[in-house]
Amino acid sequence: MNIALILSGGTGRRAGTDIPKQYVEVCGKPVLSYSIETLSAHGGIDAIQIVADPQWHERIRGWLGTADIGMKFRGFSLPGETRQLSVLQGLEDIRKYAGGSDRVLIHDGARPMLTAEMATACLTAAEGHGGVLPVLPMKDTVYGSRDGRRVTQLLNRGEIYGGQAPEVFRLGPYYEANLRLLPNRILKISGSAEPAVLAGMDIVMIPGDEGNFKITTGGDLDRFREMVYRGKKGARRLGCVPEGMAESGGEG
Repeated sequence: MNIALILSGGTGRRAGTDIPKQYVEVCGKPVLSYSIETLSAHGGIDAIQIVADPQWHERIRGWLGTADIGMKFRGFSLPGETRQLSVLQGLEDIRKYAGGSDRVLIHDGARPMLTAEMATACLTAAEGHGGVLPVLPMKDTVYGSRDGRRVTQLLNRGEIYGGQAPEVFRLGPYYEANLRLLPNRILKISGSAEPAVLAGMDIVMIPGDEGNFKITTGGDLDRFREMVYRGKKGARRLGCVPEGMAESGGEG
């Protein structure tokens, strides 16, 4: 059994929006819905668990019903104090209906450009391993600094990678890996794979997708809007026309 755990509990405002960026509507539906749509339609995903603040539950349920993709939805989990505590909350709830040998695919609600191909690659690569992590190589020279002001270390960019989502783990070992970090060490975790690596789990890397970016800033949100409006489906097929785009004629 493969369960998708979608994290939508963030309240960050770096995108400059009045509401969390995962709930900002683009072409008539929230950013969060794009990844849910992809995962719910994926044949390899059997269930979906969503971490979200209670004030958004009704809205999410309404969208799931309208979109008719809620058949795999199993429930909500409450957000934790940090991202990784939110993950742990989700794992606790997933364990009520899944076994330790099942797999959990962790994805960010603010990472809407997930493709079915990437989800498949992660699930396939996880076979025979404790987990899988999609990564991107560093293109720029990378330096280390202990104080954030002066270069204190020269790093080999050939050995450094940027982690992406979704990340896939065996549920039982990964849950135990998180428990070992309680109560304090887990507060310093910033990436889902960190508990697994610290626990010595066998985590393999696969090539990531530069298009599968996370919306963090206003610029990221603008980039996503542009990709949706000018994507293969086209703005009019999606039922929306962005400001500045004529109702008739070309896109330019």
